[in-house]
Amino acid sequence: MTPILALLLIITLGLGLGKISLWGISIGTSAILFVALLAGHLGVTIPDGLGTLGLAIFVYCIGISAGPTFFRGLLSNARVMATLGAVMVLTGVVTTWVCAKLCNLPGDLASGLMAGAMTSTPALGAASEAVAEPDKVAVAFGVAYPFGIAIIVLFVQLMIPKQAESASDSGDHPAGAPPEPEKNKTRRSARRQENQSNIKRYVVEIANPGVVGKRPSEAAASADLPCQISRVFLDQRWRPTPSDYVFSLGDRVMLVGQQEGGRLAAEALGVLGDDEGVVLDADSQRKEVVVTSPEIHGHTLKELRLRSRFGVTVTRIRRIDQEFVPSSKTRVEFGDTLALVGEPVGLFQLQKVAGHRPRTLNETDLLSLAIGLAVGIIVGQISIQWAGVSVSLGIAGGPLCVGLILGHFRRIGPIVGSFPPAAQILMTEGGLALFMADAGVKAGGNVGEVLRQQGPVLCFVAILIATLPLAVGYLMASYGFGLSRWQALGAACGGMTSTPGLAALTGSTDSSEPVTSYIAAYPVSLVLITVAAPLLVDLLS
Repeated sequence: MTPILALLLIITLGLGLGKISLWGISIGTSAILFVALLAGHLGVTIPDGLGTLGLAIFVYCIGISAGPTFFRGLLSNARVMATLGAVMVLTGVVTTWVCAKLCNLPGDLASGLMAGAMTSTPALGAASEAVAEPDKVAVAFGVAYPFGIAIIVLFVQLMIPKQAESASDSGDHPAGAPPEPEKNKTRRSARRQENQSNIKRYVVEIANPGVVGKRPSEAAASADLPCQISRVFLDQRWRPTPSDYVFSLGDRVMLVGQQEGGRLAAEALGVLGDDEGVVLDADSQRKEVVVTSPEIHGHTLKELRLRSRFGVTVTRIRRIDQEFVPSSKTRVEFGDTLALVGEPVGLFQLQKVAGHRPRTLNETDLLSLAIGLAVGIIVGQISIQWAGVSVSLGIAGGPLCVGLILGHFRRIGPIVGSFPPAAQILMTEGGLALFMADAGVKAGGNVGEVLRQQGPVLCFVAILIATLPLAVGYLMASYGFGLSRWQALGAACGGMTSTPGLAALTGSTDSSEPVTSYIAAYPVSLVLITVAAPLLVDLLS
């Protein structure tokens, strides 16, 4: 078998294995590593150099993706979540260092265990680059990764509030309402398994005198909670909420939100109605826009006043592969995909202001990609003497830092720091696939020997590394910062960079709090653990 064919077969089998879902959880691209470990153990070879290129592309795209929220998260209202992420990473590093000293583990095995237990593939790449022989790093990662996934998912399941489970089991229908048909329950369960946020619309008849004469943005029920008034029933049809609309008794409005926050807002405004038979002009009155204009990103919805300026309502925001309903305090970030509801004229005007142009949105600037990668690799090769130790960012840290800076500023001179969403996903997943295949095949020859010599110790240490940061982060979120249980669990998943954990969490609640907390904590944890992995190798060398 030729090396290039072997590479393609490893990636194909790994991706196929990664799509297998058990209890709603799948490991995705990381399954390539396990297939590659077996292939390497059997003596299969693949082309040299592709793993290094894949790693550089992967971490560069990670930096581009995290850049818009990383620095702002440190300075904005999300700094609490960012602090939690940093504390969890620090706890993971300290736990790994202590265990390595007590169990006499070398730096390569220890760093691989930390990357796997905290489910961070960028950290695996950074650690592999920091050691002379990266084989053991990949083996340790393969041992720890399943424990990292299992522990966070189990922790989330154990900590989910019992009332949330009972509400989910009962169909979450209001008191006095007939039970939900079985086929609807089945459909909703399927949606949850697909990690959807269960955004729901409510028809509400205004009955609260306290909101009469107020705009939706002035009523606390519809302004402070993650929900939006998207339409009003006027002239015998459902129209997008006009720019001058104020609540009146008896009005029928359509409210969009996650089931928990949406229902609270709906009950505060009036009486829930029936949405059966509702007909919407969705084609002409809905549009998705990707934000690229500085006039929009970096501002909250309250500051933007999109409804009063354009008669347009933002009903959903998609960010880092997660979709949620915003509140008036939600800050729009560069690259956010906004789901808009409004009249065609207002949608067209906002589209121009937001900076979305279909052609440029779908174009990938390959020159910027090449220059950005080259600069990142050069930065990674720069060596700094500190406390008698030579420190460099390496092939993982250099492109990551350059990607973060470009992702934050979006453009520096002629270099563009953004890619179309589809292209960015392809490059991120493709780079990771190449790196995983290369690392696994190279490590496959030593996997048996390492497991025979230190297998039980590695499993024990992996469990500690996965458990202690999780416990510290959750306790600090709950008792130190006073966050709600949903916020604490979401931040814990973000601090562990665990997408499977978030999937298990969002499958058990309709609240938007876990997703928004995860989004705030994830970029900081991702960057810090990637930087910490090679530093840990130096500390243990």
